[in-house]
Amino acid sequence: MPNEANHLDITLLGKEYRVACPPEERDALLAAVAYVDEKMHDIAEKTKSNISERIAVMAALNIAHEHLSQKPAANQMPPASAPETGLDFGAVKRRISDMEAKLEAVLAPQEKLL
Repeated sequence: MPNEANHLDITLLGKEYRVACPPEERDALLAAVAYVDEKMHDIAEKTKSNISERIAVMAALNIAHEHLSQKPAANQMPPASAPETGLDFGAVKRRISDMEAKLEAVLAPQEKLL
């Protein structure tokens, strides 16, 4: 395959993927893969789910929530508001929690079918 050096084979939750990755970003991507894979395994274990799509969505929501919940540096605005972007982090956190609850309600019956 052309540009082999610009691709990386990764594994998330036991499934292999090939992703585009410049050589200088390889280490950072591998660290991200390890983090996401750990989150996915934790969710799979806690929820007893084997639905990959559900696990991936829940992991993405949890990681986004973690990211948005990080304490701001002393020179930044409090996380509840960010006027320069118009982003209300409190509202984002509530929406993520609502999405998690809705996903749980919709996908829970599917797990019983397996």
